[in-house]
Amino acid sequence: MAQVRSATLDDMPAVNGIYNHYVHHTAITFDEQPWPLSQRQAWFAKFAEGPYELLICEHNDQVVGFAYTSAFRPKTAYNRSAEVTIYTKLAPKGSGTELYKTLLASAEQNFHRLYAVIALPNPESIGLHTKLGFKEVGLLNEVGYKFGVYHSVAMLEKQLHR
Repeated sequence: MAQVRSATLDDMPAVNGIYNHYVHHTAITFDEQPWPLSQRQAWFAKFAEGPYELLICEHNDQVVGFAYTSAFRPKTAYNRSAEVTIYTKLAPKGSGTELYKTLLASAEQNFHRLYAVIALPNPESIGLHTKLGFKEVGLLNEVGYKFGVYHSVAMLEKQLHR
């Protein structure tokens, strides 16, 4: 059974491995170069200050996914909104949903709106977000270029109960 918990610095090699898989093999992230572990560790340090959070999903003592909240935009007027992101790899069925549900429940304490920015096509991610109450509010046509192809991006929004 999968377990969701707060991430630690010791989880960063596994988190980085999951993320770099997507960098190398998909257009789900528009990063084109893998992250070195030192970059991932510096990224992790930003979660110490709050209000943003990084959770991991563990199965059989292996990190199989991570999800986090981050700044939606850098200007302070956006501080009550956050971007949410999830990546899983070899996670048991349903564990990504549990990971995200845990993150969303925690986000209720700090944010008014959540935004997911999803590179298309990605029916799995669109389906997950829709199932958890997100609604599409925008489309950026052919905004990213990776692997010789232009990719559009959908923006989905979730209203929280704050």
